Amino acid sequence: MLRIFDPFAPELLLFLASVLLVAGCVRGFAGFGAGMIFIPVATSVVAPATAAATFLFIDSIVTLPLLIRAVRHCNWATVLPAAFGAVIFVHLGAWLLASTDVLILRWAIFAIVTCLLALLISGWRYHRQPAAAVSFATGSVSGVLGGISQVSAPPVVAMWLSSANDPAIVRANMIVFFTLASVGTFVAYTLNGFFTQEVFRLLIMAVPVYGLAIFAGARGFSKADPAVYRKFAYVLIAVAALTSMPALDPLLR
Repeated sequence: MLRIFDPFAPELLLFLASVLLVAGCVRGFAGFGAGMIFIPVATSVVAPATAAATFLFIDSIVTLPLLIRAVRHCNWATVLPAAFGAVIFVHLGAWLLASTDVLILRWAIFAIVTCLLALLISGWRYHRQPAAAVSFATGSVSGVLGGISQVSAPPVVAMWLSSANDPAIVRANMIVFFTLASVGTFVAYTLNGFFTQEVFRLLIMAVPVYGLAIFAGARGFSKADPAVYRKFAYVLIAVAALTSMPALDPLLR
């Protein structure tokens, strides 16, 4: 059984801050991936709903400066249907988080993320522009995963990476998508009572740490070789799959 610690103990706050520092650098660089790093680790020491609500708040607020440039580079024709699907279906994910056994949810997330990674590694590419229906369906799956765990990136990342888009466009798509999708998640989490006093106390530490890390990661992307981006994204999805696998709990938690 998962043991939940006092998240306000000094050593736990330091631990969560260090995880947020890494997660924020990744988010600033790649445009996604912070939830894949923070949520699996944070849920080993705090309740899943607390970890998800805390991350949603900081990721939505702190990343707003990234949005200013991303709106000029993203592909709105595929981002808007995906975001619409996510906003609708995040409520299903939040309901599952509130009412379903955590172990079942984690195995489901592991299976979905692993299948998507295998598809990408296979070399398959969707060379055409994703149709609105494809974007909506993919965003819907991301919405469900986001409502459950805030690990919503793999489906939409797989769709945009498989289309062989320029890394700058993929990154911009992700930034705008998450900003729009977070609106529905905020509503769903509020209706389910996930924004507790514990969450707002954690934000005092989390907001400045995550903000600093986002800035550092964004600076890194501006100087990075674009060829590195796709490999980096694959590694992040693999990390998400491994860290969400319940069978590895004895080693990771």
